[in-house]
Amino acid sequence: MDILFRYFPDLTELQRQQFRQLEQEFRLWNERLNLVARPDVENLAERHFLHSLGIAKVVRFPAGAAVLDVGTGGGLPGLPLAILFPEARFHLVDSIGKKISAVRDMARTIGLHNVTAEQTRAEQLSTRYDFIVSRAVARLATFHTWISHRYKPGSYPSSGLYYLKGGDLTEEIAESGLQAQLFDLSTYFDEEFFETKKVVCVPATRS
Repeated sequence: MDILFRYFPDLTELQRQQFRQLEQEFRLWNERLNLVARPDVENLAERHFLHSLGIAKVVRFPAGAAVLDVGTGGGLPGLPLAILFPEARFHLVDSIGKKISAVRDMARTIGLHNVTAEQTRAEQLSTRYDFIVSRAVARLATFHTWISHRYKPGSYPSSGLYYLKGGDLTEEIAESGLQAQLFDLSTYFDEEFFETKKVVCVPATRS
């Protein structure tokens, strides 16, 4: 966890403890469900938790904001972000029930009262949100059709999609036709893993 504490030095002692607990619980669940590739478990803090928190280098979630995490899998990026922003409300969704059960258990165990988790698809949701986050579950053009009408009207100026992706995204963004802004995570994190990692920001669609 030292890598997280180095890049986020202002964490409270409670938040530090919650990140330590999350690592323990995630490892236990990963042995049962393979939430992330087994070789990646050795780099859990860097490649999964810190990667998730890359979104926090780009946007701050205000107190009371509603954040949707689509295709959360084992709770990424939602759980690390929920620890970092305890005053925001996070709804984590995934189509795989076993993973949602794991997410609920981890959130309960580490005392994340600002997290709810549901087995569903983004297209089936009726609730609206201020922010949407995700870790590369589909090409941007496809993904955006799932969530474009899920924003609250008259939300925050920074409301929108914050999508963690890697590689050269020029073609993918052009294909989507969206006004997307790219943030290189190598700007914020020194590790080699982040050299090609980005946060794609697409402003909220007002409806």
